[in-house]
Amino acid sequence: MTSETFIATVAIVGLVIAVSTLLSGAIDRSGVPHAAVFLLLGLMLGPHGVGVLDVGLGSPILRVVATLSLVLVLFTDALGLDLAEVRRHIGLAFRVLVPGTLSTAAIAALAAWWLLGLAPPAAAVLGAALASTDPVLLRGMLRRPDLPDSARLALRLESGLNDVVLLPIALGAMSLMGSAAPAWGRLVVDVLLLGPVAGVLVGLLAVSVLAGFRRRTGIRRDYESLYSLGVAFSAFAAAEAVHGSGYLSAFAAGLTILYLDVELCDCFLEYGETTAEMALMFSFVLFGTSLLWTGLGEIDGRTALFAAIVLAIRPAVFLIALAGSGLSRGPRLMVSWFGPRGLSSLLLVALPVFAGMPGAERLLHLCGVVVIASVVVHGASLVLLARRGRIRAAMAAPAAAAPSALAPARPEPGGETITIDELRALRESGAPVVVADVRTERSARSSELAATGAVRIDPDRAVEDTRALSLPTDATIALYCA
Repeated sequence: MTSETFIATVAIVGLVIAVSTLLSGAIDRSGVPHAAVFLLLGLMLGPHGVGVLDVGLGSPILRVVATLSLVLVLFTDALGLDLAEVRRHIGLAFRVLVPGTLSTAAIAALAAWWLLGLAPPAAAVLGAALASTDPVLLRGMLRRPDLPDSARLALRLESGLNDVVLLPIALGAMSLMGSAAPAWGRLVVDVLLLGPVAGVLVGLLAVSVLAGFRRRTGIRRDYESLYSLGVAFSAFAAAEAVHGSGYLSAFAAGLTILYLDVELCDCFLEYGETTAEMALMFSFVLFGTSLLWTGLGEIDGRTALFAAIVLAIRPAVFLIALAGSGLSRGPRLMVSWFGPRGLSSLLLVALPVFAGMPGAERLLHLCGVVVIASVVVHGASLVLLARRGRIRAAMAAPAAAAPSALAPARPEPGGETITIDELRALRESGAPVVVADVRTERSARSSELAATGAVRIDPDRAVEDTRALSLPTDATIALYCA
């Protein structure tokens, strides 16, 4: 790597972080997908723009960032699962994964084989990649307050589980793209056994070591988030060292932590998701410099038809798969439509590229065409939903209280935290005090502890819950999140 490339890369990292922060509020309000913003940023910085960065397929930066991003996607998918929720809605999870996700992958693969003339293994890799939904676009969708709860549940189940279902398909098909005949027994052991076992062992060790240090010295909560990142990367490296799948290992490590240490999961989800999102955005910028747009120059009638078929497959398949699921018509239509393709698709299809498989570069170009089409089509849908939501909110919103009616904010007695004695003293002084339980649903269910007299506020719906409870504006609100 030349010094100019290194400096440009460091500058891009800083730019991604700065732009993500400064534009986060405006992007969320507009409904424009973050992915679209950073793809355009990559285009402006690439050879078709100012020309300060051009990332090719052989770029070591791209390989490192793409690898770590996929590890973080899978690790975060595992930690973000609610096992109790999955068990309660196992039928819905089955519908979105088997007749939904897998059928979408199979039909996309058939279309690639029949329409584009791809060999069956290459078509299977492309089909699996294009059935994967984008975690960044979906995360923004799941945060929408106007999204029906049933649709949120179905999309959350799909986003947490579909990558780990599609990854073995992509890895298995990759082995058939090589010139030598694969050793099926060895392939099964490497992909489905060594990787997950390595992940479980790393997860068990990590939780055990953490518990020991918690008892002896204590660990700051924010550092536990960094610890989770270390576990994810260590699980990947451990599996790759024994020729297993590091990606499945990362997912298995996340599941192990999820099962054994809910507190560590919540620590990661508070900070680690933001870190993971920054890595994903940086990947979008790198792909957007030139790689993603190269495929546009190769578009012909068959490629355009293939992209249209891929975007149409999901609604048709999911409407059938979700029939009889208990979802009403509106949520079923919403879940069927919002299956945006993005970074997960690019990361999966990049695996054979990094492995040097023949014909893999064409797969990346084809995937790029579909991703761009998906960002435009699904992104426009999100913008329309955001505008419609603002119109409804403006029509339904009550008149805002005059500033003079609001009491000035009261400083917390203990700075960022308040002790039980301080809380008791506040109450005895006659000051209005509200205790709010703001633990995640998973943390609240897994613990027998509860704050006496606390009101329940879901941290993902804090504004809506606070308004519904009509909490006094002049009260000190103590947040219970242990």
